[in-house]
Amino acid sequence: MHPVLFHIGSFEVRFYGLMYALAFIIGIILARREAKRYGLKVSMIEEYCIIAMVSGLIGGRAYYVLLEHQFYFAHPSQIIAVWHGGMAIHGGIIGGIIGTLIFGKIKKINPWLLGDILAAPFILGQGIGRIGNLMNGDANGVPLITPFKAMITNHFEQWWAAYQMGLAKAAKPFLPWGIIFPPGTAGGDEFPGIATYPVMVYEMILNFIAFLLIWFIFRKKGYKTGSLFCLYLIAYGIIRGVVTTFRGDDLMMFGVRAPYVMSVIMIVFGTIMFLYFNRKKRI
Repeated sequence: MHPVLFHIGSFEVRFYGLMYALAFIIGIILARREAKRYGLKVSMIEEYCIIAMVSGLIGGRAYYVLLEHQFYFAHPSQIIAVWHGGMAIHGGIIGGIIGTLIFGKIKKINPWLLGDILAAPFILGQGIGRIGNLMNGDANGVPLITPFKAMITNHFEQWWAAYQMGLAKAAKPFLPWGIIFPPGTAGGDEFPGIATYPVMVYEMILNFIAFLLIWFIFRKKGYKTGSLFCLYLIAYGIIRGVVTTFRGDDLMMFGVRAPYVMSVIMIVFGTIMFLYFNRKKRI
């Protein structure tokens, strides 16, 4: 496990960036197939993929910097240092949606249709991106010895401080699998020599399952335009809502884990719009 794949002189090729590139290439291939299925110009969808990727990356970084503004205002040079990690997927989704709305307006195409085209490729790309997190040693989980109550009630920080002072006891792992990150990584520096929940692996597997369901089952159901994107919102909202319970480095929003807030919004909005799109018309 190492964030750098190889060096070319002083230039580093990192797993983190490589996984983003791989996810983009695979996403383009799948989106091209969807463009043909919907009778759209492949060149236009390729252009849209670039717009969605760029707007998603900007949104992901902007969201992370905004919620960690105290650090980045004190270290402004680190704002562009994305190779150190620090991308928030919910910000990426917001940025991608904004890019989709703008592109749809310019090209005069239904943005919900564009969302449908990228629903499966996007969640597959998220799964691939988690491999980058694994190799980078970030987006890590809390120690396996963390009591489940401390995780579910968002009291991990208090428990961890008490545990380090010998005032709290360790618990049996809620799940049996753990990973020890090496020194120099975010997870290794935060929890040196301590096995943590491999949450990026959990999310990777769940994202791959969601992709298989959307690509091989739901997109063949004949749902109305916008439905696949709604199913993506629901699926990822559930996935992240579950996985974030075991995360050790989540962003906070108004004293609550930001992914909880955003996941609830995604699930509720996605469900409402899915039911609206597929409602039965009265005769």
